[in-house]
Amino acid sequence: MADIGFWKLAQDDPDKIAVIDPDGKETTRGELLTFANRIARGLQALGLQHGDCVAMVMNNQLPFLEINMATAQIGLYLTPINYHLTGPEIAYIVEDCEAKVFIAAERFAETAKAAVDELNFPAEACFAIGEIEGFRPFSELPAGQSSELPENRLMGMPMLYTSGTTGRPKGVRRAMMNMDPDTGAGMMSMLSSLFDIEPGSGVHLAAGPLYHAAPLAYGTGGMHMGQALVIMDKWTPEGTLELIERYKVTTSHMVPTMFHRLLQLPDSIKEKYDTSSLKNIIHAAAPCPVDEKTAMLEWWGPVIYEYYAATEGGGTYVKPKEWMEHPGTVGQPFPGATVKIFDDDGNELGANESGTIYMGTPMGSFEYYKAPEKTAEARRGDLFTVGDIGYFDEEGWLFLNDRKSDMIISGGVNIYPAEIEAVLLTHPKVGDAAVIGIPNKDWGEEVKAVIEPGKGVTPDDALITELLAYCRERLAGYKLPRSVDFRDELPRYPTGKLYKRLLRDEYWKDQDKAI
Repeated sequence: MADIGFWKLAQDDPDKIAVIDPDGKETTRGELLTFANRIARGLQALGLQHGDCVAMVMNNQLPFLEINMATAQIGLYLTPINYHLTGPEIAYIVEDCEAKVFIAAERFAETAKAAVDELNFPAEACFAIGEIEGFRPFSELPAGQSSELPENRLMGMPMLYTSGTTGRPKGVRRAMMNMDPDTGAGMMSMLSSLFDIEPGSGVHLAAGPLYHAAPLAYGTGGMHMGQALVIMDKWTPEGTLELIERYKVTTSHMVPTMFHRLLQLPDSIKEKYDTSSLKNIIHAAAPCPVDEKTAMLEWWGPVIYEYYAATEGGGTYVKPKEWMEHPGTVGQPFPGATVKIFDDDGNELGANESGTIYMGTPMGSFEYYKAPEKTAEARRGDLFTVGDIGYFDEEGWLFLNDRKSDMIISGGVNIYPAEIEAVLLTHPKVGDAAVIGIPNKDWGEEVKAVIEPGKGVTPDDALITELLAYCRERLAGYKLPRSVDFRDELPRYPTGKLYKRLLRDEYWKDQDKAI
């Protein structure tokens, strides 16, 4: 097997390309290593010690990776923050994670400054990529520091915050492992066996925001396995195809929303680009409609791998051939992982019985930082749940129904929005779809479909009639939307997950109007 671990690879072959920025700028492994070492030493010079935390608000760009490779080799937690958050929301995370240093990109100057002003965060520990009033230039952090590997090397790790669709975001924190970073990076070899990624070569496309767990893990994991990393600042379907062809991309991490928008491209655009270099497209984050994944496999070939997991850990995985034999599955447990289904009374369920999915992760235990009650609420013994509902078939393949909090209960019957959304998304005039439960005096809840029309499609009564007829042919009567609304754009996180709470709040805040 080829050597694994960015720091080793950069010393062995410093001239090889490590990162290609959104503007096309290429950075070699040696250049990235040099700057990461200087940043690491700069952080140590500020007094940061093993177990301390660095927080940052930054888009996908080279400094994100420089900071990651710095903190990951000196035993620090790194908390990348969702740059869509407001100043007070950023302040909450910076304070909660007990960050000793805060770094922000100039693009987010307004919210970053609002956050540090609210916290009265020490000005000497604030650094800006670009210019932010009251922040030190980021260049001061590595200035005058040696480019040699830092002292006291120890594997660091991300401390990420869940999306916070209910209440405050929760920090997922694991105990630091007493392990040197090179050994820790070698653990990324697990990717090779699970998703058939070949160490030592290839190009990974970072299509999603690096502040999110999966794009960060698979992007930096690719670098540790010897891949060059092409980073996108803003995802677009045709832009993705163009980068795949230009850089002969072999791997990427995507979400089903990306598949949907790629498939909506005109055939002339799809046929324009060469995607034959692709070998390992990994996806997760939300249930993927069977028809759409089948269409992607027909287009790109048997290169699409899937897994089910969460920021807290995971989970299950499935390779292309296995998925085609069991359409719709999210796989079987990772090596070393435990996955079980329980009912609300804590009874373990058998095959084809839907219940709450609980997992035990080989990644080590975690806690929701400073929230023992939330940690306890999510646990059943050594297992945890993020509230998803699913079942195992007779052969042990896991299938998802939906998130428990998204489930609609109408007249005592459980209805899973993801199933209805999957049908709506196969209609050629639908750009995006969300299904939620809204108040109903007689039934408790009823099914509401909120549709983002496809490009050039007129949202009118005729389209509603067409969509309802389409659903009627494919869904049982009790699952049919009772009404359809249109939106110019549905609220989605950049990770691809629907922000359904925003939609629900609109209908539930005034129940009389909604009914």
